Amino acid sequence: MGFRGKISQLVNISLFRALIVVSVLVLGLLLFSPVYGDELPQRSILMSDSGSSANATYILSFTIPASETLGSIELQFCANDPILGDPCTALSGFDISGAILSSQTGETGFSILSSGTNNNTIVLTRSAGLAAPIPVSYTFSNVINPSSTGPFYSRLQTFASTDASGPENDHGGLALSINSPVQVSATVPPYLLFCSGLIISNLDCNTASGNYLNIGNFTSSTTSSGESEMLLATNAQSGYNVQVYGSTLTSGNYLINAIPSPDVSRPDTSQFGMNLVANQTPAVGSDPQGPGSASVDAGYNQPNFYQFISGSTLASSATGDNYRQFTLSYIVNIPSNQQVGVYVATLTFVSLANF
Repeated sequence: MGFRGKISQLVNISLFRALIVVSVLVLGLLLFSPVYGDELPQRSILMSDSGSSANATYILSFTIPASETLGSIELQFCANDPILGDPCTALSGFDISGAILSSQTGETGFSILSSGTNNNTIVLTRSAGLAAPIPVSYTFSNVINPSSTGPFYSRLQTFASTDASGPENDHGGLALSINSPVQVSATVPPYLLFCSGLIISNLDCNTASGNYLNIGNFTSSTTSSGESEMLLATNAQSGYNVQVYGSTLTSGNYLINAIPSPDVSRPDTSQFGMNLVANQTPAVGSDPQGPGSASVDAGYNQPNFYQFISGSTLASSATGDNYRQFTLSYIVNIPSNQQVGVYVATLTFVSLANF
């Protein structure tokens, strides 16, 4: 019995020693395991451009969960996952080493720590100080996106130290993605809308009608008059102009004189002229109409003054212009000894857009 007791005692001692050894091993494992702080709430990274290899601006935002000493922030980008402690697979083409800290809000005073920054990691540093539990944001410009499409990840940690060493304060993971951009394209073709006729309704060239103006019988005592219209619009950057070409009224070898410079209507005188405004003597024409801003050129823009010079400019716009409708007023005067005949003038209006 005594011998068995000793054996039993030795067994118990051995078991006790084994338990002690196991306890020490477990404690040793706990001492060397990484310890992480709280999760950073409301964290995000906003990218100005999600295209592959784009030079983008990244805005990092998060909320500090509690008052703590803050001296540095580390942001690491990985191809595989956002989990701290996992090996970080480098991203193809990604480069944050040349980033610029262009703005910061909330907890400020940070600069980029060059010794902790590389292609995939950027470290912000400042003199360690007490941080309030507030939202913060940091804007990094000149970040080169990964060269391949698909998801990638970042691992975010804050530290009391100024070089992202030692125990962390808080951490969080984020997921981002590089996408093939959706490109939407359309073409705005250059255009010049131009039509003429005796009548144009509702600023619509489809309604233009008539190209023969019969002023009637001329007399030396009364000014004869008539009207036609033209409509223009363009998206030409430098606008447009419209000229008139042709000759005065003729009948065989006989003619009615064109007015060479702006003059009033003079009955019993040989005169043929036009303008593009409203007149009282005689009562003919109207001012330009429509939402456009094109204007009548000098020589044709004075009420009750008329002229006709082949090749002269009637109206113009210096920029792209919306619909603008002009009324052309024609006057004819003849002397009492004007030769008998049918007098005809053929006028051609030419518009040129300045693209």
